[in-house]
Amino acid sequence: MPTTEQTSSSSTVLDLAWVRSQFPALAQTIHGHPAVFLDGPGGTQVPQRVIDAIADYLARNNANTGGAYHTSRNTDRMIAEARSAMGDFLNCDADEIVFGANMTALTFAMSRSIGRELGPGDEIVLTLLDHDANFAPWKALEEKGVIIRTVKFNQGDCTLDMLDLAAQIGNRTRLVAVGYASNAVGTINNVAEVVRLARQAGALSYIDAVHYAPHGPIDVRALDCDFLACSTYKFFGPHMGVLYGKREHLKRLYPYKVRPLTDDIPNCWEWGTLNHECIVGIKACIDYWEQLGRHAKPAVTTRRGAILAAHEAIHEHEREMMEKMIAGLLAIPGLKLYGISDPPHFQSRCATMVVRIEGHTPLELATKLGEQGFFTWDGNYYALNVTEQLDVERLGGFLRIGLVHYNTMEEVERLLAALREIVG
Repeated sequence: MPTTEQTSSSSTVLDLAWVRSQFPALAQTIHGHPAVFLDGPGGTQVPQRVIDAIADYLARNNANTGGAYHTSRNTDRMIAEARSAMGDFLNCDADEIVFGANMTALTFAMSRSIGRELGPGDEIVLTLLDHDANFAPWKALEEKGVIIRTVKFNQGDCTLDMLDLAAQIGNRTRLVAVGYASNAVGTINNVAEVVRLARQAGALSYIDAVHYAPHGPIDVRALDCDFLACSTYKFFGPHMGVLYGKREHLKRLYPYKVRPLTDDIPNCWEWGTLNHECIVGIKACIDYWEQLGRHAKPAVTTRRGAILAAHEAIHEHEREMMEKMIAGLLAIPGLKLYGISDPPHFQSRCATMVVRIEGHTPLELATKLGEQGFFTWDGNYYALNVTEQLDVERLGGFLRIGLVHYNTMEEVERLLAALREIVG
């Protein structure tokens, strides 16, 4: 039966009791307080099936790939299954999925390869709203004479200045890199328009979807982007990075690699021996998404359909929690919320909120909350340009509160009460 956290107005429902039963970490207590995981933007918890899949692989099939024996062939098969699962998650083909240590490493690898083709006077457009993983790898190409142009954001609501972005793109633009959603202030960017503007100029598009992936569906085919990177530990999987690259680009570009490594895609982009046990965990992570979607909408017939149903149910639940959280935060004396705060515009933000409270440093707030079992983050979260532009880097950055679908309305209420008590 639907819990009080479920939404009857949607064609899908989130079975929150079932969701929470899948994550063993949620049962922990800290100093007698139930643990409340509000650190999702830095990395989510994983369902039991991911833990079991990793342990089972290490117990039964731990082997390198390409061997003429049973466990090696099992490893080959499981990696192929994980590529296919991620293909359904992003709506692309399996040979367009590249695995790596994390999004940052994959982006540095791709920037090195694309940089082979660039020289003095070529331009790359970046935004000041991005995580540094989608900024520093491209800025490093200045050593080749590449010109870096940066796009401002509107400091009032922390939305990307789309007029400035259009003005920065010109006939010398070779690549436009943008985040799908800000890991600091939660803004969801109009990436479809960014991709269109880049393509209109004959430039490549590179999308950092790390922060968006747990909150909304990704369709790289409809988006028509050239590259998109994400990290599975941000959407309930193990610590791994995944890169989507259009097949034509993965074949055309030449990666830095060791000589014996195949030239076939996507393997030629994967340096050294991969983290096989975590790749098996990625497949289990997508299995969780599929089962979540089938719980929400039993009539779905495909894995991709189930993933979309899961996102639909998640959206309703996260929206309700976000509305309550933001309203409660804004009522706390001396608190400043950064980012979109007007409910009619909440479709352009995800449930990640950063605040500062007069008279309290972010570290002090995070520490006091942590003692009561609330796990939040303080600092800049590698969104260094954001904290510098908003002049809070020297002040310790923000306190960040991140909601994902395993959080509850009760946890929101308790966090707000704890903050009110700290503030006095």
